This record gives sequence, structure tokens and C-alpha cells, in this order.
Amino acid sequence: MVRVRTMNIHEATSLYERWLGRQLPLLPADLKLKHERMAESPFAFLRATYYRWVQLWPEVCPQLTDTPAVLAVGDLHVENFGTWRDAEGRLIWGINDFDETAVLPYTHDLVRLATSALLAIRVNHLRVSADMVCRELLAGYAKGITAGGEPFVLSERHPWLRDIATNELRDPVRFWAKLTAWPEAPKGLPAGLKKIVATALPDRDLRGRVVHREAGLGSLGRERYTVIAEYQGGWIAREAKPLVTSAVYWESGRAAPIQYANILARAVRAGDPLVGLHGRWLLRRLSPYCSRIELADLPKKREHGKLLRAMGRETANIHLGTPAQARAIRKDLKKRNPQWLRHAAEHMTAAMLADWKDWAKQ
Repeated sequence: MVRVRTMNIHEATSLYERWLGRQLPLLPADLKLKHERMAESPFAFLRATYYRWVQLWPEVCPQLTDTPAVLAVGDLHVENFGTWRDAEGRLIWGINDFDETAVLPYTHDLVRLATSALLAIRVNHLRVSADMVCRELLAGYAKGITAGGEPFVLSERHPWLRDIATNELRDPVRFWAKLTAWPEAPKGLPAGLKKIVATALPDRDLRGRVVHREAGLGSLGRERYTVIAEYQGGWIAREAKPLVTSAVYWESGRAAPIQYANILARAVRAGDPLVGLHGRWLLRRLSPYCSRIELADLPKKREHGKLLRAMGRETANIHLGTPAQARAIRKDLKKRNPQWLRHAAEHMTAAMLADWKDWAKQ
């Protein structure tokens, strides 16, 4: 593995945040918290520093940068999966965050997903081998690409995955107790956002509390508004956050469109009808079963092999939104050494660990 970049993680972070601050307001207190959490573990560091990943990826894995390109997730990792309700009310599982979507080699998402799993192993969130991680991810991905994709509808199928999605750690009482405990946003909703949120509520005259929720890691430091209200005997919530061009383009300065709505429309997906882009604001519903699943929330009886294979298949569902590349991807997969994903993930893991150690000692 050759490292040629002279910019260190501290310089990269400073420059990226300066670039980001020119596009939207940043919250100093949240940004400070993000920096602290980046030092907590290499897994948290990976989640918080996609801007650094896009610097290192072409240097550490140059042999993978010319593989077939797709509209990719970008910031894909093992905690970027969750559940939602589709238009028919069915419970769906899959990837639930596309803030960093861009056109990238299909290998990019797979290597990042595998690297995140290897780092999760280091902090005991996953108890599997590196070999199993890469084997199961690739098996699921290859099967999905070959079969043409299929959304993970949990109503009748995938009972083991339904059990994970509805376990006691995602209990509605606990979910709403945590969400309603967040402090109110001092200034409420920005003027331009009030009308957007009102149209997303079941009653335009409904009034609720606007809270400031610290969530995620990659977007921590940006504005985030959550409206919580009581409606017909229970809680409901809508959350809005601003989107910017993917960090893929921050160093080059290239102008590029926000691809969030595009990837949702093109992927093999049973989508959430309450997720939508309104100008630069992403608006979505929050509920116990419309939220991300953290690895720490998995039940003790864990089906890690099956879960990794499902993650691979769901990644294929997204990449099949670029259908013209499916044949080229299948051909590329067949010619690769069976260990290619493990080797690439281990190299990227080493690169991210080196940066994390540098960051953590500051």
C-alpha cells in the first residue's frame, strides 16, 4: 500500500469544514462534539469522515477506480441501514441515508461497507471474521446483481430480519421517550422551512415542539430540526436537514447536483412516501420503525452472516438503479481474485486507523 498524500487528517478536516461552511450554516457546539466523537473509536471516525475517505480511496485502491461506475451510496457503512413503511404500510428494510450519493465505481460502496464491518469488529459491534465479512457481502451482492434485485419487504418474508428490526431495543416507548427528551431548538424553524414542514404533517394546523437532535456523525455540525407533535392519540415526528453536494467533489471544487432524490427514484426499492427533497431540505418521517438500526441495538441472538449477505444484496438493489452497468459489473466480478474485497478493505482499514490514531492523540 502506497500513501502519497501529504495533507494530514487535521488539515483535511479544517479545509473540508471551511468548504462546507460556505454552503450552509455550521453549529460550533455540534461540530465540537463531532470532533470529540471522532476520537472515541475508529468505527465512529470512519462514519464521521467521508471527506477523508474520498481522498484516500484512489490512493490506497487505485486498481479499483476504473471499474464500472454506478449511482452509488458513497457514505455506505454497516449502520446506514434501517427500516421504514412503504406506501402500502409494509415494513421495509434497507439503506436509509444517501447524503453523499455520487457516480462512483461500484467497488467503492463494497469496499467502504466491508471496511466499516472490519472496524466494527475491532470495537466488538460485530463478532465475525474478516473473511466472513467479505465472503458474505460479495455473495449477497453478486446474487442481487444477477437476480435483478428485490426490496426487503419484511411483512411476510425474511422473518429473521423482521425480528432484528422489531426487537425490544427498538421499543416505541423507549424511542419516543428519547426523542421527546431533546431540548427545544432556540429559534424554532427557519422561516423558509415552516411551510415545507406544514405540508408534510397530516394536519397543516398541527402545532408541535421543534427540537434540536444530535444525530448521525457525518452530518453532525449541520442544522437539523425535528418537529414532534401529538396526533390522534400518539406521537408523530418529521425531521428536516439541509443537503449539500457530495464530499466526493469538495477538493476538486466541481459543481455537481444533489443526487438524493435521483437515487431513490432509480433504485430497486419500496420507498417511504414521506421522504422527499424540498429545495435543499431533506424531509422525512421519524418513528420507532422509520429509523436507522445501530449495531448496538441488535438482539443478542445475532444472525451476522445473514445480515451481511442482506447488506450486500441491498447494495446491489441500489446499484441496479444504473441498469446499463449490471452486465459489466457481473463480468468484472467474475474476473476478480476471490480475495480482492478483503485485501482492499484491509488496506483501507489500515489507512483509516492511521488517521484515527493521529486524530485521537491531539
